[in-house]
Amino acid sequence: MSITQENLKALLDGQLRETGRPYTYQEAYLRPATVQCHASNLLLLPSGDLLCAWFGGNMEGKPDISIYLARLQSGSTTWSDAVKVTHDNTRSEQNPVLFKHPSGELWLLYTSQDGGNQDSAVVKRNISTDDGRTWSEPSILFNEPGTFIRQPVITLDNGTFVIPTFKCRVEPGAKWIGNDDISSIRTSNDHGQTWREIPVPESTGCVHMEIQRLKSGSYLALYRSRWADFIYSSTSLDGLSWSAPEPTSLLNPNAGICFDVLPAGRVVVVYNHSSRRNALGRREGLYDEITDGEDSRPNQKARSDGKEAFWGAPRAPLSVAWSDDEGRTWEHRVLEDGDGYCLTNNSEKKLNRELSYPSMVVGEDGTIHVAFTFWRQTIKYVRIGEDFFRK
Repeated sequence: MSITQENLKALLDGQLRETGRPYTYQEAYLRPATVQCHASNLLLLPSGDLLCAWFGGNMEGKPDISIYLARLQSGSTTWSDAVKVTHDNTRSEQNPVLFKHPSGELWLLYTSQDGGNQDSAVVKRNISTDDGRTWSEPSILFNEPGTFIRQPVITLDNGTFVIPTFKCRVEPGAKWIGNDDISSIRTSNDHGQTWREIPVPESTGCVHMEIQRLKSGSYLALYRSRWADFIYSSTSLDGLSWSAPEPTSLLNPNAGICFDVLPAGRVVVVYNHSSRRNALGRREGLYDEITDGEDSRPNQKARSDGKEAFWGAPRAPLSVAWSDDEGRTWEHRVLEDGDGYCLTNNSEKKLNRELSYPSMVVGEDGTIHVAFTFWRQTIKYVRIGEDFFRK
């Protein structure tokens, strides 16, 4: 069925539906609690419940942006209503990441920033002892301004926690637009009591680092590109020391990605198969629509090598790529199609049509669970099986 603004409203009930595709495929449109919904994150609990967190409010960067959470209870076919779980009405709280701590606690990590100034962001943490039904008051986990997260926490064999981060940097007196962002990891050997930072070498422009362990035992990281050209990758033998990121053959329009490794070792990526070469226009920056008219700061300068962040390349189609040689070569097919128009973040007027920011978890049976932004009006959930990869 072709989705329009008129029939989308009828689908916003959280109900899992079959669609008659020639492979295993179920979908649900989660019930939004706000005008805008973006940046979902999935976590599969030991109970079999599936959690989905995202940020919602009026528009990204505004102080009413908060974190929301919905649950697909084990055995159920309907997602719960969204529940607001953060309540700071002075800052924009974004990019939730859910993590099941070995103690049994559930951590909700997220960024908290002043308006559209990503260089002001800190990372906060709320803790739940009942699998997300109630939450503690927030604390600040990483207090260095400009610290951002997006991707899952991983635990190494020796119990070390690794959190991929990226740093939003800008010269004094200028507005951040993403020209000098770099990646690093934060590691903890004491279950999150203390942390140290390890920069990723030569990673300028590479953000949203996600780390997964390969079947061979080594680690692969994939990155979003601020330059809106390709997904980048780097490798590590121990999950701590990383090679410099290099471009892959997979396109990227300066938008979020996710990936995981199936039980048999296949690497699966969900991403937008587009780049700046597909752009019909260009935005000044991510937050140009909410910039205060009294803010006279100039935009961040381009790098000395001429590179600068590109905003506005279409965030569609949403595609799935897979590799059976640990990320050296890829095949791909479309998961959700559309024009991906994102020259505006406006959800009140329903102008944005991006299909973006996927999150993925793989069940023990190989089922692939994916959530993503649907036109910034809701979060769409899709469940596929390994027969999706047959052509």
